[in-house]
Amino acid sequence: MIILSVGMPRAGSGWFYNLTHDLVVASGGQDARQIRQRYRLQSVLTEVNCNIGALTLRRLLAVWLPSRLGNTFVIKAHAAPTPIGRLFIRSGWMRAAYIYRDPRDAMLSAYENGQRAMQKGRPNAFSGLTDFDRALNFMQGYVDISTAWLSCPAVLNTRYEDLLMDYPVETERLVNFLKLDPGNEAIRQVIEKYRPEQGMADRKGLHFSKGKIGRFRQKWSHAQLELLAQQFESYLIQAGYEV
Repeated sequence: MIILSVGMPRAGSGWFYNLTHDLVVASGGQDARQIRQRYRLQSVLTEVNCNIGALTLRRLLAVWLPSRLGNTFVIKAHAAPTPIGRLFIRSGWMRAAYIYRDPRDAMLSAYENGQRAMQKGRPNAFSGLTDFDRALNFMQGYVDISTAWLSCPAVLNTRYEDLLMDYPVETERLVNFLKLDPGNEAIRQVIEKYRPEQGMADRKGLHFSKGKIGRFRQKWSHAQLELLAQQFESYLIQAGYEV
C-alpha cells in the first residue's frame, strides 16, 4: 500500500509526513527511505522526506511496484491530484492524507523562509518570493491545489491549526484513517514523539519554524490584508477560516 502524505507548503507538511511515516513503520510498514534505496527510486522520491513531485503515471508506477510486492510505505507531495492519482486512490492502491493551512499564514511563512535562506547565502524554493505580490501569486497556485484536494473523496483532510491545537483528536483521526491499532504501545510512542510541544524546530525533515496561527495579521499592511481577504475569500469560507 502506498500512503501519500500531501500538503500545502509551510502548512506543517514535514511534521505531518514524519508523523504519518513513523506511525506506519511502528505498525509494521517499511521505512520509505529504505524503499527508495532498495528499489533505486532516488530520481523519483527526492529530498529527505521522499517527495514524489508531480503525480504522473511514470512516477506512480515506479512506487506502485514495491507496494505490489508487499511493502507499505509513506511518500510525500505538494502537487495537485491528477487523473492517474485519483485512479490509484479509487482503486485502493494508494491512500492519501492532505494537510492545509490558512493560506495567509502559509504565504507569510514561505516568504520569510525564502528571505532567511537568501540572507544565509543558501537560496531555496521560496527565495524568489521577494515581495508581497510574488508571494501572493505563489500561494494562489497552492490554494487552487488545495481546493482540488479538498474535493477528492476518500482523502483525509486535516487543518494544520487543528493538528496544532487539538493534537489528540487529529492524531486519532489519522490513526483510524490508516487502520492502525490505537492501543499499540509503539503507536502511542510515535504520537507522543510528535506532539507540538516537543520542540520540533531542530528535527531534520520537519521544516517546522514559528508555526504560529494568525501571525499574518501583524506582518502585512491593512491594504495587503484587504487584498488577501478578497483574493482568498471563497477558499477561506470553504476551508472554514475567518475572512
